[in-house]
Amino acid sequence: MEYFFYDHTYFIYIVPALIISMVAQLRVQSAFRKYSKIPNRRNLTGAEAARQVLRFHDITDVPIQPIGGQLTDHYDPRNNSISLSEPVYDNASIAAVGVAAHEAGHAVQYDRGYFPVKVRTFMVPVVNFSSRMGIPLVVVGMFMPVQYEFIIYAGIAMYSMAVVFSILTLPVELNASARAISALDRSGMLTEEELRGASKVLRAAALTYVAAAFAAILSLLRLLAIMGNRRR
Repeated sequence: MEYFFYDHTYFIYIVPALIISMVAQLRVQSAFRKYSKIPNRRNLTGAEAARQVLRFHDITDVPIQPIGGQLTDHYDPRNNSISLSEPVYDNASIAAVGVAAHEAGHAVQYDRGYFPVKVRTFMVPVVNFSSRMGIPLVVVGMFMPVQYEFIIYAGIAMYSMAVVFSILTLPVELNASARAISALDRSGMLTEEELRGASKVLRAAALTYVAAAFAAILSLLRLLAIMGNRRR
């Protein structure tokens, strides 16, 4: 049996996924760096922009707080709060406003009961468990006799949940960005030119989720290919 981690399927499925993920990360970092150096005309910080997007949707009960790191911005549905990284919270750049508005878009999704985000939230505890157990089960099953092949199938089934989760994340993230851009446009927070810059930052960020979903799908295909090779 070929070695599980570095057999020929690794180069067919995993290497392309790694390359695409790397390109997506470089693009988002490049876009963020570029537009983090360009201030918006109203001198709005990321925190202020997030508050205005929330107010635009009549939401007043979501606290906004700073968090360490870079591009660590997120909305936490567990305590209904928005955390903005240091380069975003107090920064009055176009990039900061775009990123902060995106996180506010997630808060709007939860407030409005956006169905895909409800499904995604429901899946979180299941995916947390299945994503940790899926690959180890497959590896264990590969070293077991054929009669224990069901262990491999169980591992693949568990990992499939993580793949579904990655795919479901795409409409959630794209919708949050669409809500953000719409609020920034309709409220007049950004000019038309600034809005184009914010959109470029959010599109680049969306590519990282596309890359993650693509990588998850390729990893699943690799597991299926290994399974097929084993049965020959």
